[in-house]
Amino acid sequence: MKRGRLPLTALRSFEAAGRQLSFSRAAEELFVSQAAISRQIRELEHFLRQPLFFRHHRRVELTEAGRRLLDQLVRSFDDIDRLLSDLAAPAQSVVRVSVEPSLAAVWLVPRLNRFRELRPDIDVSVEVDPRPIEFRSDQAELALRFSAHNTSWPRSEAERLALTVDSPVLSPGLLASGPPLDKPIDLGRYTLLHEENRQGWARWFEAAGVPADAAPARGPMFADTSLSKQAALLGHGVALGDLMLVRDELASGALIKPFDIDVASGAYWLVARSLKGLPEPAKAFADWIRAEFAESRRSLQEI
Repeated sequence: MKRGRLPLTALRSFEAAGRQLSFSRAAEELFVSQAAISRQIRELEHFLRQPLFFRHHRRVELTEAGRRLLDQLVRSFDDIDRLLSDLAAPAQSVVRVSVEPSLAAVWLVPRLNRFRELRPDIDVSVEVDPRPIEFRSDQAELALRFSAHNTSWPRSEAERLALTVDSPVLSPGLLASGPPLDKPIDLGRYTLLHEENRQGWARWFEAAGVPADAAPARGPMFADTSLSKQAALLGHGVALGDLMLVRDELASGALIKPFDIDVASGAYWLVARSLKGLPEPAKAFADWIRAEFAESRRSLQEI
């Protein structure tokens, strides 16, 4: 096919809709109407003489031809995108990293000055966002993500940095003024601090051998670890702490871990479009992140 006949606008519309599996989200991404996306895809299907989507009620699904075309377009557009970004790269060295809110506030920011001292020639732009990222030209080059189950993300590479384990933590003042904590069931006499839902505490009580019908479940709920940790430091209750994120407070004695019962809850991951193909500033930051997580794992074992 001659290049002059390539339906580039329709291909771009199809690529966005195929990645998102949504015509409406593709329209938002490309700043056009949903009707325009639908029209472009119909014209492309007419051009190819075969359907690219199965259209169901309120959802679409790629056909085999659609999957083949999407795989090629994503690779091609990403290659073009990376080349254009390299050609238009600013003179200064900047690495953009997308980080989940609690990990950014509790773990990354307190350590970030160490990277500045190590590489003063590289500026770091921290973008706090828990949503999936596709590493397009207007997005970060690296991402730090927590996941309870995922080990990979679409069209990306992921490297596990550390397993996460949770355990009850509370302030020494609260423990001194409250009832004794001799066994796990005694936590029922304290206010429990929950994150997002009550499943974390339910898993911990199950691991501690407390029957489900006897395990306490009530207590205030917080959006992320940084908030529940702050509430625990203030003596408002007992948090189920991610031990890596409360390590400094445990080491200083600001928080106490009353039981030696830990529950695995997931892992932290370093994610990028290509971990081996990172530009030098991002590669330097990724290497530093790996070293910092390794140090956090070592120091946690010493507590």
